[in-house]
Amino acid sequence: MAGILTNSEPRIVAIGGGSGTSVLLRGLKALTPHLTAIVTMFDSGGSSGILRREFGYPPLGDIRQCLLALADDSDPGTAALRTAFDFRFSSSSSLNGHSLGNLVLAALTSINHGVEGAITELAPLLRMTGRVTPVTLENADLCAELADGSIIRSESAIDLRGTETPAIRRVFLDRHVRANPVAIDAILDADAVVLGPGDLYTSIVPNLLADGVPEALSKTGARLIYVCNLMTKRGETGDYDAADFAQAIVKHLDGRKLDYAIVNTESVPDRVLRAYAREGAQPVDPDGERLLEFTRNVVHGQLTNLGPPLRHDSTKLAEIVAGLAAAHHEHEAERPTAVLHGASD
Repeated sequence: MAGILTNSEPRIVAIGGGSGTSVLLRGLKALTPHLTAIVTMFDSGGSSGILRREFGYPPLGDIRQCLLALADDSDPGTAALRTAFDFRFSSSSSLNGHSLGNLVLAALTSINHGVEGAITELAPLLRMTGRVTPVTLENADLCAELADGSIIRSESAIDLRGTETPAIRRVFLDRHVRANPVAIDAILDADAVVLGPGDLYTSIVPNLLADGVPEALSKTGARLIYVCNLMTKRGETGDYDAADFAQAIVKHLDGRKLDYAIVNTESVPDRVLRAYAREGAQPVDPDGERLLEFTRNVVHGQLTNLGPPLRHDSTKLAEIVAGLAAAHHEHEAERPTAVLHGASD
């Protein structure tokens, strides 16, 4: 059974990692304190990859970004700490491009015998709203099977391959990993679970590969919300429309459809289009009719910050998500206070 709902603010879980999830969290923390960020743990590039390969630490970069997104923006001391944690040493130095925040997290992980202890230590220093939790506490590498049957191993190789063909057929983990029980409990107790925005095959779907996550998403009484990306990405989603993105998510939901897909319909300025065209990226086509095969409802909106870099507008996106979550929360509050997980609207 879910816990008794005693607060007026909805419980929202954001599943992902990287800049997309951080944008969403920055907006949501002003609207509800009941936030949980469930973060992918399969990154193998950059500073996180070096710490993982050389010292056996779990990937820390996405955790760092989400911690900073939930930090108090109004406190001067916290602001200084956030700036320091985001500082990155030169890649040509002996510190090899490491983020200071990743190094601090690595040290605290050793001191506290695990990344969860490191997060617990940092939360009060950052005066965080909500919490951050890894999707799994076990180790695995992300792999991709391409349309020709060939296999790409490691998240960074998938992320940086930079060619559309052969297309990605599926991504998978090289070993089974159990989902973090804290993450499962958060999904089951949520009013809304938000997937995205973020790189489809390296930030969002990997979370759905941990054993227990698809089942929890199928059972939860929460509204499942997918935030579609603004732009395609060469090497991952080069010719995808919104329905293609949603389809890739739904195939991992253990038979459940999405409740809502949030799709941007705002035009992208020509100067931004030209910049992204050099990277082989283009705006995602909303494709409304076929999208309804994978979601019960579609929410359109003008949701960009206009870039570059092009990002969702944090406030606009958070208001839509919080509104959907609050409506569900109020609906559930009218029922008996002991709410069974998986109850339908």
